[in-house]
Amino acid sequence: MQKIEKLLQKRAAELLAEGTVERVLAWQAGEFFYDNTPAAVSSADECDKLVYNEFCPANLCKYLIETSHAGKKTAVFLKPCDTYGVNQLLKDNRIKRELVYAIGTPCSGMLDINKIKAAGAKGIISVSVDGDEVVVNTAYGEKRMAKADVLLNKCLMCKGAAYKIADEELAEPLSVPQFTGDKFAKVKEIEAMSPEERFAFWQSELSKCIRCNACRDICPACSCEQCIFDKPDTPVAGKAHADEVEEQMYHIIRAFHVAGRCTGCGECARVCPQGIHLELLNMKFMKDINSFFGQYQAGADSEIPAPQVSFKQNDPEANSAVEGRAQHV
Repeated sequence: MQKIEKLLQKRAAELLAEGTVERVLAWQAGEFFYDNTPAAVSSADECDKLVYNEFCPANLCKYLIETSHAGKKTAVFLKPCDTYGVNQLLKDNRIKRELVYAIGTPCSGMLDINKIKAAGAKGIISVSVDGDEVVVNTAYGEKRMAKADVLLNKCLMCKGAAYKIADEELAEPLSVPQFTGDKFAKVKEIEAMSPEERFAFWQSELSKCIRCNACRDICPACSCEQCIFDKPDTPVAGKAHADEVEEQMYHIIRAFHVAGRCTGCGECARVCPQGIHLELLNMKFMKDINSFFGQYQAGADSEIPAPQVSFKQNDPEANSAVEGRAQHV
């Protein structure tokens, strides 16, 4: 990753110095080595602060909304999974293609520091990757663990190394985690519960919410200029939950709003400080869309409209007895 980091810094500086772009979106070091944060630079002299390693999970594409509104042509470094978000923003007419310079950035999976700690690593000084292993340098010595065991959850369902949109590629693709399971397995488990059990499951999950709005703010599909939950004249604008109904309303409405547009980037669950499995709501919609309308992946391109806004003669009717239609997460 160190080689790719140097290439990233060099290419960012070149694009700014040449005047090809006015701004670059990448990552910079955070307070700790494992919390790298998004960075926006507008001068070639600033590019040496940019970083890239296995702790750069943030999807940067949503920042393109602001740069497009400002009329600034912006270079953005995108991991393969991030490119789906750019396509979706283009499809939603939230960004302008001529103002985006997409740079495909190789990724072999991002690490989860919480999983590393849970695996018994204490007094962590640094973390590096050695092939299929993660080497954790601690105050008590070196500890090794399988990389597959400490990847972020969203990386465990990697869509592959292909970029869905890219004006150039920074380097050769890296080997990505191979997902061979059923990505809807957990959704099916919840569907198999009784209505009472499902309600109890979601009541337990959603009751953790502190309405920090992190899930909404990171989501490429949540791109309204003013969110309904920010309107002061609505009963759902408060930060704190007034009752159980409002507790559920925020996440259920948000899931409906991104249905057919969620790319499955997993950022909502990653940034949730309460560890709520928000991705499961979105995946329920994905599963039903695939069942009712055929296979569809949001963000796979910037042209094909979502199934809900496309009419076909064989579309299921709203009141048709489609098997499983009445099941709810």
